[in-house]
Amino acid sequence: MKKVLLSVAALFAAVSLSAQDLTAVYNEAAAAYGAKDFAGAAAKFQQVIDEGMDSDGAASLVATAKSTLPKCYFMMGGYAAQAKKYDEAITNFTKSAELAELYGDMTQMTKSKQWVAKIYQMQGGEAFNSKDYATASEIFAKGYAADPRNTDMALNLAMSYCELGKYAEGMAIYEDIAALTNPKYEEAVAKANEMMTLYTNNEVAKLQSANDFDGIIAMADALLAKNPSSAVAHKVRLQAYSSKQDFAKVIELGEEAAAAQTDLEDKSLMYLTLGAAYNAKEMKPQAIAAFQKVTDGPAVESAKAALAELTK
Repeated sequence: MKKVLLSVAALFAAVSLSAQDLTAVYNEAAAAYGAKDFAGAAAKFQQVIDEGMDSDGAASLVATAKSTLPKCYFMMGGYAAQAKKYDEAITNFTKSAELAELYGDMTQMTKSKQWVAKIYQMQGGEAFNSKDYATASEIFAKGYAADPRNTDMALNLAMSYCELGKYAEGMAIYEDIAALTNPKYEEAVAKANEMMTLYTNNEVAKLQSANDFDGIIAMADALLAKNPSSAVAHKVRLQAYSSKQDFAKVIELGEEAAAAQTDLEDKSLMYLTLGAAYNAKEMKPQAIAAFQKVTDGPAVESAKAALAELTK
């Protein structure tokens, strides 16, 4: 029995010694961190984690090491960024984000990912400003994956795609920006909507020149599948059906297209298109009602002329 007691006592002594050694390593890590030797601190904190995981007496040391290790890589990323060592900065910020996620620090993870995106934004900016949209899109896409809420970069990514003729990819990014509801994104949302209209109109013009109205309808349907309230998609689809002289379809979709418009001139244009469809189908009361809803923009004169014909 005495031999057993001695063995247990010896075991506890070994554990105590191990905990003391781990405390010494932790203190070295803390000292390195305080001295801004973040690489040295990271190595020591990692040692604390690796060697203290199975030690009950080291739980608090391990917990603090897990909390601090992502910050070490974050600081290393910051110094690398200041020195314009962008690849090194991305490596360290990415490592910080991965460790923060692993150890449950979502705030640090978000900060680290935001900086990954900022570095990619800086790297892609030169190519973007030189209109090298292929290179810019490749770089910005990596940053967008890290932080989709970096709307400045997201707008540039979407534009890069559209300038490369990748309309669907560009629209997907613009739609994601336009869906943001926080007031701080209000300017970015407005810009995304403006650019969606611009590039959609450009795409429509190409398809119209080829008399490819079905192509316009397919494009609009794809946009509406992602965003059923897209004003521009409703508008170009209705106009394409009108150009095809598919007046039944215009009548089916007209009210919905008008309701989707936020601009009064566009809303009036939808009612003008709807009124013309009713008129073509010899549905006089419905045509008059639609034309009477045309109140703004260039469509007004056309509606007045149509009403004069219908009511004389």
